[in-house]
Amino acid sequence: MNRRVTPDELTRLRTPRHDLVVEQATDEGVFVAEGGPFDRYERTVTVATDDTRPRNDDGTLRMTQTVRFHLAVPVWGALFTPLIKRSLRRPPPESGRQPFWAPPDALDQRAATVLGLLCTFGLFGGYLGTLLTQTVTYAAAQFGSSTGDQGATLAAVRIGVLFSLVLVTVADRKGRRLVLIGAALGACAVTALGALAPGLWWLGASQTVARGLSTTLALLISIVAVEEMPAGSRAYAVSVLTMTAALGAGLCVANLLYVDAAPGAWRVAYLVPLLALAPIWLLGRRLPETHRFNRIEATSGAAPPAASPGRAAADRLRGRSRFALLAVSGFCWSLFLAPAAQFLNQFLRAERGFSGSAIAVFTLATNTPGGIGIIVGGRLADVRGRRLVGAIGIIGGVGFTVVMYLAAGWGMWVASLAASLVGALAIPALAVYGPELFPTARRGRVNGALTVCSVAGSSVGLLVAGVLGDRWGGLAPAMALLALGPALVALLVLTRYPETAHRELEEINPEDARVNTIAFRSGPGAPL
Repeated sequence: MNRRVTPDELTRLRTPRHDLVVEQATDEGVFVAEGGPFDRYERTVTVATDDTRPRNDDGTLRMTQTVRFHLAVPVWGALFTPLIKRSLRRPPPESGRQPFWAPPDALDQRAATVLGLLCTFGLFGGYLGTLLTQTVTYAAAQFGSSTGDQGATLAAVRIGVLFSLVLVTVADRKGRRLVLIGAALGACAVTALGALAPGLWWLGASQTVARGLSTTLALLISIVAVEEMPAGSRAYAVSVLTMTAALGAGLCVANLLYVDAAPGAWRVAYLVPLLALAPIWLLGRRLPETHRFNRIEATSGAAPPAASPGRAAADRLRGRSRFALLAVSGFCWSLFLAPAAQFLNQFLRAERGFSGSAIAVFTLATNTPGGIGIIVGGRLADVRGRRLVGAIGIIGGVGFTVVMYLAAGWGMWVASLAASLVGALAIPALAVYGPELFPTARRGRVNGALTVCSVAGSSVGLLVAGVLGDRWGGLAPAMALLALGPALVALLVLTRYPETAHRELEEINPEDARVNTIAFRSGPGAPL
């Protein structure tokens, strides 16, 4: 960048930045990154040697600023590079505030790398987690199965969550990284078996295992993100991860463009995950173990500080009450969310006469703008707090979804779009609570158990919606009845949920703070 600047603007340009990047001056007008999401960074500011005095009485000087950098964001860095360039061209803001599109708390090199890798795993997980939902109606049509059969299959597949509970418990003992990579590879391989299904029972059986593995993947992605991100950017990280998972789901929806071509065309979608095996292996080698798990490992043999009976009892009571709160919320929320999402294709095909391509257009056109709500919800949840944002998202998203099932024509499209935009606010605001509210040593196991509760709710919801849909001749009345579950969740969020924004995990979970004490006492080599 070469232009004329005022002396005040030149002074600001020659001041180390503290926004997207934390700079350190190494020479006059030369700055390198002391912190920030960069592998390499250097900024130089020079003034023309023959132009050091004002010219034309306008008081300006000719300045040249050069910035060389490489983002520490694997796979997705090219998307952020233009935004980074635009921000770095300007003088640093006096307040040091982050741009609206950036995380509220700046990421360092490690956090940026981890988040980029997790987003890629989230892309694969989004496809795997959506596949059965998008194809079951076509598989059932080929196999001559009813709506009730579909509901029973979708509910039975959720038994695989018990497998995920075992795996995330292993992740508490052996580490997040190893289990995450193994789950991703296994989910892709087992999913491919669905392409050989001779009946709905085979598809359900293979997806039971695949869903258990993909659920493990999704749980560990969120746990790693919460353990690695700064306190003020955890919801932002969840929003970005949700966006990439939604992109994976969108790629899965794109399969609907060809499923009407032949009775068995849906099988191709189950072979696509095989293409992800090599990228998962290569990217997994770059993913580090979380520093909080390493801290637990480093102190596993050390004696913990003596805990009074009262403090130990308080820890147990706090853990149990938090688990009960989130378990009830997860059950009631999934009671509506699972059938509303997984019967959508059946509703559009059987009750509204949509073709496969029309379903794909409807889903992409009305759900894609929900990305706006996810990003806004993540920032608001970090800056303003989780509870109000989450409650608004639940009430608005569920309300408009019920209207969508009751409506027809353009009203259905508008209601689905509104449900996507408003409901997306709740995703980053509430998804962080599971990993945030429990200590590192039990974070995987407890979140696995919470997922079991959510899956139980989704299974009940699917069975109820399937049976009532057949009995009442349509899904809309069943959706209206099941919406009572999320109404209770919104009430709990407003009245019982703690506020966790801007708080370190060690502040939220005193048990982790005591682990830090052990690490500190263990000497300078301990991972603090």
